[in-house]
Parts: sequence; C-alpha cells; structure tokens
Amino acid sequence: MTTVTSPLAGRAIGLAAVPDPVFSGAMVGPGTAIDPVREPSEAVAPVDGVIVSLHPHAFVVVDEQGHGVLVHLGIDTVQLNGEGFELLANKGDTVTRGQAVVRWDPAAVEAAGKSPVCPVVALEATADSLSDLRDNGDVKAGDSLFAWK
Repeated sequence: MTTVTSPLAGRAIGLAAVPDPVFSGAMVGPGTAIDPVREPSEAVAPVDGVIVSLHPHAFVVVDEQGHGVLVHLGIDTVQLNGEGFELLANKGDTVTRGQAVVRWDPAAVEAAGKSPVCPVVALEATADSLSDLRDNGDVKAGDSLFAWK
C-alpha cells in the first residue's frame, strides 16, 4: 500500500473538476487534483522514490512498488516553456516524500491565462486500486490524498 500525499497546499477538488478532458476523464489515470494557494511555492514529492520524468510543469516519481505518481503543475502550462518554474531536483534523483522538486508561482500561471489546478495522478492504476481519495477540503503539502494498493 502506498500513501500518496499532496505536493502542495490548496484545496482538493477531484479530477472531475480539472478544466482538461484528458485529466477530468481520468484518461491518464485515477487520482485527484489540487487548486493551489496563489503564492510562490515548492511542489514536493508525493511519495518516496525516483524521479523518472521531470519537466518544469510536471514530474513523475516512481516508488519502490513501481507505482508512478504524476504531478502536473497547472493545465496547458507546457505552453509557458518553463517560464515561472524552477527545477529543484534532477531526473534520476532519489527523493523522499515532502522533498522540493519544482518551485513555481500559481498566481503567475493564472496571470498568463492558464489554470493553476494540479492533477495528482496514479499512473497505470485502476480506480478501484485507490482508496481514501481526497476530492474536497483544504490540504497542506504532505496531507494524504489517497492510498494505492
């Protein structure tokens, strides 16, 4: 069982509320989403593991069970070409839950015309493999979002 924790502070809103059909339809995988607080912050690792994919706007950490967790910082933020994002880790790094991976500013993302909503997705998972899914209420970085069996 892997507990996936929030990579940032904000409000859990669930994947269905994400303004992108690929995420809201859970096509990437099941999970939830965070509407982040509008201040510069660090997105942190949601699990202990290895960073297998790292972009300014998104990263994937794979834990020792082989579970990959995608953290996507905002919607369509790839179009910002990394502007407003600062990488604090490297692909291939072993990270611990809560370790800073990317520094970003959700308010600047919003000012650039993009949604700052952050999907947190269990890659290659089925909806019934997740439990205790958090899809509402305020969360702090490190609060539990879901359990993955």
